[in-house]
Parts: sequence; C-alpha cells; structure tokens
Amino acid sequence: MTRDIDVAIEDARWTAALPDLEAFVARAVEAALAVAPESKPAHPVEVSVLLADDATVQDLNRTWRGKDAPTNVLSFPAAPQPRHAGAAVPLGDVVLAYDTLLRESAEQGKPLRNHLAHLLVHGTLHLLGQDHETGEAEAEAMEAVEVAALARLGVPDPYAD
Repeated sequence: MTRDIDVAIEDARWTAALPDLEAFVARAVEAALAVAPESKPAHPVEVSVLLADDATVQDLNRTWRGKDAPTNVLSFPAAPQPRHAGAAVPLGDVVLAYDTLLRESAEQGKPLRNHLAHLLVHGTLHLLGQDHETGEAEAEAMEAVEVAALARLGVPDPYAD
C-alpha cells in the first residue's frame, strides 16, 4: 500500500534534537499503520505530521478541544472523502509539541526519540479511529497495538514499569 507521510517542522529545535527526523517520523507512522487491527486501511493513505511548539499546540487545543493548555499530541482525523482510483485518501493530521515531549521524556527517563515514536504511533492510531477514552478495554487494546508498533521500531514498551 502506498503511503504519503508529509512532515512539517515548525520548530527548528526538533531537527537539532533528532537527526534523520523526517525519515524517523515516517517510520513511526508506517509502524502504526502496519500493525493497526481491522481499522488498517487497504488503500493508499496520506498522513500529515506537524512538529510544533507548546504555543502552537495550546492554540490548537484551545480552538478545537476547548482546553487552554498545551498537550503532547493532537490528532485531527480527516473527514470522509470519496475515493478516487490511485489517489491517497487523507487520514488526517498529527501535531506534536516539542516543549511538552522534551519535559515528559525527561520526567519519565526516556529518550526523546522513543517518546516521540510512541506519540506518533498513538496519534496515528487515533486517525484510524482507535480510542482510549471510552473504557478500560479499549485503552488496553490500543496500548497493545502501540507496543506492537513500537517493537517494530526497537522502542521498549512505554507502559512497562
């Protein structure tokens, strides 16, 4: 399946902190798409990733979710669109906040690269309709898919104690 993964780097600190950033982002999104269960798309898809700062994410969070605070990752699934032969179907956008990810990775004692991979996988799964807010079973199922995707990238289980 063809996948078009567009990466926009709004905050240069991302590039300074992580070499091969665009290729890494693409691999993490691909890993999520590869292990997603029945929600796995069977046609070409497009995912857009924005690597931003806390101010940008806080503004988006306030505008779209009514929460006036930064967060680590936001996912914006695309509205369903008609499928055209050969054209990639947009899944949506994933937006990540550098400041929050850097702080969380330090607090959790995890490399920034691993935390970024986790949240890219997490955000991509949201684009595919997976959720962890509706109940414990759904949260556990989503976590299992995240762990499987991260294993493909050589990233340890973020939920292990």
